[in-house]
Amino acid sequence: MKGKLILLIGPSGSGKGTLINHIRPLFSELVYPKSCTTRAMRPGEKTGEHYYFLTVADFKERVERGDFLEYAEYGGNYYGTLASEVLPLLDGGKTALKELEVQGARQIREKLSREALVIVFVNAGTWDEMEARIRARSEMPEAELVKRKERYEDEMSFMPEADYVVENPMGKVEEAKVQFESIIRSLVA
Repeated sequence: MKGKLILLIGPSGSGKGTLINHIRPLFSELVYPKSCTTRAMRPGEKTGEHYYFLTVADFKERVERGDFLEYAEYGGNYYGTLASEVLPLLDGGKTALKELEVQGARQIREKLSREALVIVFVNAGTWDEMEARIRARSEMPEAELVKRKERYEDEMSFMPEADYVVENPMGKVEEAKVQFESIIRSLVA
């Protein structure tokens, strides 16, 4: 494997999507592997463009065959990254960027060589700051917030294992974009 897989990880609401949207137009050489999901297609989405939409039975069959580099269940739906979406890119010397949850990063870390994997963690601050971001994005039942907090604590425990940390506290997104851009520039140079 000559290429690299850059995983952008961090708690929900930490700004991963914002950072990827900033990078996309700046680095045309980056490739973005798509995920599979069993969730319903949203208006405007197309299979193969945003996600590969699978039935639960198809997804589970692919899990049994070992087709996924990583997979997880969130909110009653399955999500995963097919090895066939990533390995050919790495074998071809490409650099791929993937937004992922910590659980997926742990699985991929067990399957790829250390040289082929770069983990960038987005630290958006304390739980109180994250809760404010989550509440600002959408209404959420308290039970879901409790689950999010538990996941946040688990995800934050992974931060010391990352190769890079982007600091993205409330109100500092422009600085976070500069940090992330600098990291990507160093990896694709």
